[in-house]
Amino acid sequence: MASSSLVGVGPLHLTTQTGYKVWEDPSFIKWRKRDPHVTLHCHDSLEGSLKYWYQRNKVDFLASQSAVWNDDAVQRSLDCGAFWVKDLPFVKSLSGYWKFFMADSPNNVPTNFYISEFQDSEWKTLPVPSNWQLHGFDRPIYTNVVYPFPLDPPFVPVENPTGCYRTYFQIPKEWEGRRILLHFEAVDSAFCAWINGHPVGYSQDSRLPAEFEISDFCHPCGSDLKNVLAVQVFRWSDGSYLEDQDQWRLSGIHRDVLLMAKPEVFITDYFFKSNLSEDFSYAEILVDVRIDKLQETSKDNVLTNYSIEATLYDSGSWYTSDGNPDLLSSNVAEIKLQPSNEQPLGFHGYVLMGKLQSPKLWSAEKPYLYTLVVVLKDRSGRVVDCESCPVGFRKVSKAHKQLLVNGHPVVIRGVNRHEHNPQVGKANIESCMIKDLVLMKQNNINAVRNSHYPQHPRWYELCDLFGMYMIDEANIETHDFDNSKHLKHPTMEPIWATAMLDRVISMVERDKNHTCIISWSLGNESGFGSNHFALAGWIRGRDPSRVLHYEGGGSRTPCTDIVCPMYMRVWDMLKIANDPTETRPLILCEYSHAMGNSNGNLHIYWEAIDNTFGLQGGFIWDWVDQALVKVYEDGTKHWAYGGEFGDVPNDLNFCLNGLTFPDRTPHPVLHEVKYLYQPIKVTLNEGKLEIKNTHFFQTTDGLEFSWYISADGYNLGHGILDLAPIKPQSSYAIDWKSGPWYSLWASSAEEELFLTITAKLLNSTQWVEAGHIVSSAQVQLPARRDNVPNAISISGGTLVTETVGDTIKVKQQDVWDLTLNTKTGLVEGWKVKGVHVMKKGILPCFWRAPTDNDKGGGPSSYLSRWKAAGMDCLRFITDSCSVQNVTENTVRILVVFHVVTKDKEGYISNQDKSKVLYTTEMTYTIYASGDVIIECNVKPNPDLPPLPRVGIELNVEKSLDQVTWYGRGPFECYPDRKAAAQVAIYEHNVSELHVPYIVPGESSGRADVRWATFRNKNGFGIYTSKYGSSPPMQMRASYYSTSELDRATHNEELIEGDSIEIHLDHKHMGLGGDDSWSPSVHEQYLIPPVSYSFSVRLRPVTPATSGYDIYKSQFQNC
Repeated sequence: MASSSLVGVGPLHLTTQTGYKVWEDPSFIKWRKRDPHVTLHCHDSLEGSLKYWYQRNKVDFLASQSAVWNDDAVQRSLDCGAFWVKDLPFVKSLSGYWKFFMADSPNNVPTNFYISEFQDSEWKTLPVPSNWQLHGFDRPIYTNVVYPFPLDPPFVPVENPTGCYRTYFQIPKEWEGRRILLHFEAVDSAFCAWINGHPVGYSQDSRLPAEFEISDFCHPCGSDLKNVLAVQVFRWSDGSYLEDQDQWRLSGIHRDVLLMAKPEVFITDYFFKSNLSEDFSYAEILVDVRIDKLQETSKDNVLTNYSIEATLYDSGSWYTSDGNPDLLSSNVAEIKLQPSNEQPLGFHGYVLMGKLQSPKLWSAEKPYLYTLVVVLKDRSGRVVDCESCPVGFRKVSKAHKQLLVNGHPVVIRGVNRHEHNPQVGKANIESCMIKDLVLMKQNNINAVRNSHYPQHPRWYELCDLFGMYMIDEANIETHDFDNSKHLKHPTMEPIWATAMLDRVISMVERDKNHTCIISWSLGNESGFGSNHFALAGWIRGRDPSRVLHYEGGGSRTPCTDIVCPMYMRVWDMLKIANDPTETRPLILCEYSHAMGNSNGNLHIYWEAIDNTFGLQGGFIWDWVDQALVKVYEDGTKHWAYGGEFGDVPNDLNFCLNGLTFPDRTPHPVLHEVKYLYQPIKVTLNEGKLEIKNTHFFQTTDGLEFSWYISADGYNLGHGILDLAPIKPQSSYAIDWKSGPWYSLWASSAEEELFLTITAKLLNSTQWVEAGHIVSSAQVQLPARRDNVPNAISISGGTLVTETVGDTIKVKQQDVWDLTLNTKTGLVEGWKVKGVHVMKKGILPCFWRAPTDNDKGGGPSSYLSRWKAAGMDCLRFITDSCSVQNVTENTVRILVVFHVVTKDKEGYISNQDKSKVLYTTEMTYTIYASGDVIIECNVKPNPDLPPLPRVGIELNVEKSLDQVTWYGRGPFECYPDRKAAAQVAIYEHNVSELHVPYIVPGESSGRADVRWATFRNKNGFGIYTSKYGSSPPMQMRASYYSTSELDRATHNEELIEGDSIEIHLDHKHMGLGGDDSWSPSVHEQYLIPPVSYSFSVRLRPVTPATSGYDIYKSQFQNC
């Protein structure tokens, strides 16, 4: 069945005995492909176009609730094909199940599979749109930089999986007399198509449309005969060398396929342009319209026989009525055709001009839209063709070190977004796109970079509608050429210039009317060469209304209007901002790499951005963990990463860099993003409480401010803060003592008092319902009294001490008893009222399960250095354990540990002092009250690298799963990622503390913990707190041990231990996150190998005792 014959595509052949392959010729990128243009809708009337947009733009946050990430996503992606063309009488979706055959090579496709008579009954079916690798054909490949095939441009492997598709369609009788267009929204990576055996076109660029006219090849409209559409898709082509993005390499027809019917003369393209006056009081409108006409029709004949009209409608007013608006009456501007003699020499289309007084401006804060309708009429005034789209009025401009939107230097609080669904890959679903936008808006994200290619057309409509600044990026990346010094870079090769320019032109022409786009990007990580000047020059000539972005070549080339580095350190950003010769703003195109438990230092970036002229924000990398669903043989499923499909080469879990899990469940860091991106800032400085509105276009009149004051974690009072609306970029400041909370503060005797100011939405919006918290900030108020030395009562009953062999038992009769092994220095058991609460010893702890950031950096990574020093496999040697003092009320025991490295056989290394990594003295003072004060003195070997942690580890009974703590929370937080976590008293069970990162590592910590209790369901358990002059602790409690978190490669592989492992850290190293491939924890969050001293208090608790009361007793008995 393999084909050895020629398969003709126009003047060339797909396979020839001469060896020429069209998919390996970078100079041949398309054939019979129509010129790129805006998305067409083929309306039948002006009224129909308005009704279409009225319905299409009614979408809101409720639609996100139907987002799907499971098996249902396959059908939902098919349903969207029909949904998106609903009410478009001359557009038909071909989405559905097509016949499909997978060949291992273009040379082995079935002979003549594209002809009508071919029998495909034995073929399998495949949903379109989809990626075939997610339906049992071929395999997904994940790589970051390295091409998934040998680098030998423009050639690709002979074993080049090739998908053969067939489907059938009929053309409605109502389409008779119209021209039929076949429109592929996107196919990866190259393809050719046939209608009824006739070749109709070839195209590359896996992220933009390809459109072919097929009128001459179809059966007549209304015919009973079925047309056969056959498509051959190449997994690899020369175009793949321009598509080396950090993503899953997936193939096939992954966006919709449409049939469109247009009249013989029709509107094929139009460009809406507006020129706002300096004071924004009016807008001059220009619409450049292009007409597709039959060859024999001249431009003059078009104007003789047809008229072109354009009208602007105030669609923002449609939704203020009772649900039946008079759409036609919302006309606000007539846009008239200009005489051709007023145009420049040469044919530039048909230009229509108009004017709008007092336009409502579009911004991400206030995304006001109008609807533009362009109509083509014949001589009788009958509507022949009609096109339309939403448009907005906004001005993008440049000033010294500033990017301006409507005259203001808006701050880019952005994120990078790949198209990704764990079930259907690159296929798109409306509700899932809305889910992304709703989550972004709810977490104060105002900008998105389409990384690293143009995305589905509906995404742009939604960003226009919901309000999201956008960088639209060309589908160009050649990252692996940076590692291939023997090859000339494509960006410097003239033979690649056509393909690169075609990708840029096609992006701009499709997306040019979308108001959300404030910047075009020339692509990503493609070096810098002469071809970039061609790309930049074309865009600047075609669309000077937006700025240019390109990071390649050092982010400061002449081909970018923005200094747009990726993963630049804060100190280097400040140097550029302070460079008087650099007149462009700095906006990070990628920063804060969100790989696993990451994004430390994010607050440091925003301290710099918020306070430095010339720094204007950035885009976090990235939005979603790009895992795919994998089904095991037993039917269970999990989220898989690179290498799990047998894909070679692969980059393992480097695809897991999201602020959300694949199903858009937020990672804890999204709280930090929301806080640092929040538009209402609250500070307390020198007695002044300042509330600042950092919006540029919105006042605070849509917000309700409230206050809440707490003392040592408990509510003292709350109320509404009655404020006059704060204007954009303005502040409200008061003496904090004049606030309504002051009397509560003045009457309080507690140690710590915090004031929280919250701003909530008064009304529902398109992206969230009323009551949503936009901003919340907590400030610490001055203490009512100075801190006093911690102390506990030495009374509380009679202490009984028993020594038997190597054990010492200390107890209060019938209340509690604690057993310690004097040989090992470990606690062997602790019971409260006969209930076992602890059965494993208390040990110093210096190790954590490595995070992705710990692993990044090769030999210079923290993990490599820790392992080289032997810090990853420790053995504790009890140097001594002695009872220092026994009284009626106290027992004092001193334990000295030497911590050394296990050798490969598991034995102890030579114990001379040079081999000791840590020497730790732990002094237990046990009181009759049941209190145990542990004083720790740690002396690390000074030659060690920075330490992962310094603290103690204890293992309590698994039943003690009810956790209450006073500290930061309620979500996971760490020393360098805790700005959003407010200090309060929180309650969770242990399972709720766990964060199920796809690849386990150190996680689930809570920062700045003052005290915590661990109880069973009956209220018995253990209390712990900081003590003496020790600072608050970093706490972690988990069913999973540190070694288990280190062992497992997936969250579902984790095996619960027989106890709860609790860490109480005096010091815990930061997470880092400036990037994930070099050591990036900032110096202030490193733990140098120097001496540390700290104290921890433990105490048994019963149902009658509270952690709060125990903690307070430390201060009441001084």
